Amino acid sequence: MSVAAQAVPAIAIPEIGQPFGGGFFSGITRDPETGKRYLNITAGAEHELVGAWGKYGEKIEGASSFTDSRANTEAMAAAGSELAQKVLALNIGGFTDWAIPARDVQELQYRHFKPSTEANWEYSRSGDNPNSEPVGLLYSEESPTQTSVEAFREDGPEAFQARAYWSSSQRSAYGAFYMTFGDGHQGGNGKGGELRVRPVRSQLID
Repeated sequence: MSVAAQAVPAIAIPEIGQPFGGGFFSGITRDPETGKRYLNITAGAEHELVGAWGKYGEKIEGASSFTDSRANTEAMAAAGSELAQKVLALNIGGFTDWAIPARDVQELQYRHFKPSTEANWEYSRSGDNPNSEPVGLLYSEESPTQTSVEAFREDGPEAFQARAYWSSSQRSAYGAFYMTFGDGHQGGNGKGGELRVRPVRSQLID
């Protein structure tokens, strides 16, 4: 992970949806290269942004991690992404290390904060998350269910909209991964498209 990720003192891991670190605890990921575990914190709905991922047809070095949200976002910003630059400029609750969520960090947002009772998309690799703890399995029509966190249920103050949200994980020179919070579909979209972003930050566990 990038140096911006800060170590957490010896404290109990929060409950999913508990206010924590400037946002809400949204799950644990493990860096596949180092084995280190990180708490992921999702910003409140008022901090959502909308914009293009970057320049269509331009491959960005350092923006393909499935777990390191901050490194991806920094690479995007350095390559000229206005959306990434706006996220990096955020100061929420005194924390300034916000990022666009990497693919497997974003998957946890849907798994734990699914807003509706609608059926999940089950005709792709949606839900496959080898870097989460516990490991995420492919979605079925019924699983995951609507979140138990009241604030994130549809019409709640922190609920995700039934729209597509960018991740910071590049798929190719032409597209990046996104997730639709209406049905949990994970796919790729052209980088020039304007989608929503719900920022995240991470803190080292061990």
